[in-house]
Amino acid sequence: MKKVIYLFLLAVILSSCSSKPHYVVKGMIDGSDSITFYLQKRVDGKSVSIDSAVSRKGVFTMKGGAVEYPQMVQLVAGNTRKRTSFYLENSEITIKGSIDSLFKAVFDGSKTESQYDSLLKSNKILSDKYGKIVSQYQASRQSGDVAKKANLEKQLDSIQIGMINLQKTFVKTHPSSYVTPSILVSLSYEMDADEIESIVNRLDKAIASLPPIKTLKERVNVMKAVAVGQKAPDFTLNDVNDKPVSLSSKIGSKLLLIDFWASWCNPCRQENPNVVKVYNQFHKKGFDIFSVSLDQKKDPWVKAIADDKLTWTHVSDLQYWNSAAAKLYAVNSIPANFLLDETGKIIGRNLRGDDLYNKVNEVLGDKK
Repeated sequence: MKKVIYLFLLAVILSSCSSKPHYVVKGMIDGSDSITFYLQKRVDGKSVSIDSAVSRKGVFTMKGGAVEYPQMVQLVAGNTRKRTSFYLENSEITIKGSIDSLFKAVFDGSKTESQYDSLLKSNKILSDKYGKIVSQYQASRQSGDVAKKANLEKQLDSIQIGMINLQKTFVKTHPSSYVTPSILVSLSYEMDADEIESIVNRLDKAIASLPPIKTLKERVNVMKAVAVGQKAPDFTLNDVNDKPVSLSSKIGSKLLLIDFWASWCNPCRQENPNVVKVYNQFHKKGFDIFSVSLDQKKDPWVKAIADDKLTWTHVSDLQYWNSAAAKLYAVNSIPANFLLDETGKIIGRNLRGDDLYNKVNEVLGDKK
């Protein structure tokens, strides 16, 4: 009897241990015999392996301890570029696919992955249409068909707005989904501080406490400090001659544009002719520019200034995305800019093309 009781207690203990939160990943990948598969996640901008298993006749299993919360990971086939992404969580997840088209693998067993897949499917019609128009747009650029190119740009902008709205709807209607943080972080680059804060405040407590959301909250505070109506924070960086120049030393012009760009940024280089046009037309009327480069090396930065005929003050700490000024102004994509009045107050931001011209002309243009 004692032995039976002992065995019963042992079974309970073992059952209790096995019921602790953990993940199981079962792969069935055709054509992958004797291939080592790795589970990787991004940590501080680098891919880190968290698990691995060797496939036998296309089948493998990975078992691990509890993941803190569902996170996007990659399944990578050996030392190749063949990979697929999915949300790993504490459940049994199956992956079915082929080694030759691993990116098309199908997943089952992850609630979070199912939510993400649902979002992708709702976006598919627009994304497919976007891809087709991009091909037409590239062809029009090569052929020099300016009118067609302009029309296609408008269509692309409209589709992009539609895709953004779909994602915004998702994060607003899924406040408890672990997909929401990554989508919201991506969307935040096109949102103002108040809109981000409004969505964050409606998130479930568990989601709001996750590291990506905490970081986003910190970014919102920075964004508020550089919102339209705020006094532009001062900073000092070296110019092309390695001489320190402060923003405050440039304030006093009727209008001053803080322009964030880089020589390696194609959209920035495409926008530069517009900026040059506005500068040449309005500089004598009180318009000036203070350009901040996110370059890493001095030579390409200086060359781009000369090539694009950017004849105003340029500064940089050559720290790429770690630029002190970019962090101070919550700049996470370029080109980006802030328009200041003569007191240093921000009166506009991210003005490009006709928008920049119209705003400057509104203030400095001839009054009838």
